[in-house]
Amino acid sequence: MRILRATHLGMCFGVRDAIALANQEVKQAPVTVLGELVHNETVLRTLRSQGVRFAARLSDVETEKVVITAHGTSDRAREEVRRHGFGLIEATCPLVHHAHRTLQKLVGQGFYPVIIGKRDHVEVRGLTGDLDEFDVVLSEDDIGQLKERPRFGVISQTTQPIERVRQLVQCLRTRFPNSQIEFRDTVCQPTKQRQSAAIDLARESDVVVVIGGANSNNTRELVQTCGRFCARVHHVQSAGDLRRDWFAGASTVGLTAGTSTPDETINSVEEALAHLADWKEAA
Repeated sequence: MRILRATHLGMCFGVRDAIALANQEVKQAPVTVLGELVHNETVLRTLRSQGVRFAARLSDVETEKVVITAHGTSDRAREEVRRHGFGLIEATCPLVHHAHRTLQKLVGQGFYPVIIGKRDHVEVRGLTGDLDEFDVVLSEDDIGQLKERPRFGVISQTTQPIERVRQLVQCLRTRFPNSQIEFRDTVCQPTKQRQSAAIDLARESDVVVVIGGANSNNTRELVQTCGRFCARVHHVQSAGDLRRDWFAGASTVGLTAGTSTPDETINSVEEALAHLADWKEAA
């Protein structure tokens, strides 16, 4: 059994920087992350072991400083943190900051904001948190529910597949031919590279293993993307999730991972796959 690694693996720079910042800050004084710094339980467990605290609500914070996650938040939420007397540590990915600035510029120019993404995702909640009116879409049915506006300004959650984003923008143009539609591509480059590499990998593989957190949107998107080109795709969080029967009859297994997956987790899954390959050859 041959194991193929995707060409883009490991953490993206935004995730690495957020983790490094949290580790640096907790050495100086206790800090609390508001939400999940990144959507990977292995990373969060390691941070907890180093003293970083996590809270879902400001009312649960017992430290003097609060860390904003890599997914970003709204200016209103930041002001709320300050209003409660907490110091604010910014771990937002620069590419998420770019999406915020792009959206604000479109709104400032008079465009009605439309965000392509998951309405309940923390990044999307941050993008929309400063807006009084907006729409979030993720399907053609969603676009079918939109009201006609003279001008639409469209951006995307940074971890959406660019093919889906372009398809939905075209759908919007078709539905509202008399509206001015301005689209700004805010899908981050690491996501684009990872999705493209995953497609190439899936086309060559009998089975694909995607490593990443259960709550990681970009990992789930990789699973869906690979599933378009390979019939057997499995999402795991660690080597312990692998099952021998998944690989029955497989000669090539592809390996890819979400942007918040640690290198050591990827390596341990690859080692476990190698042991399975050795077992298959010996059987």
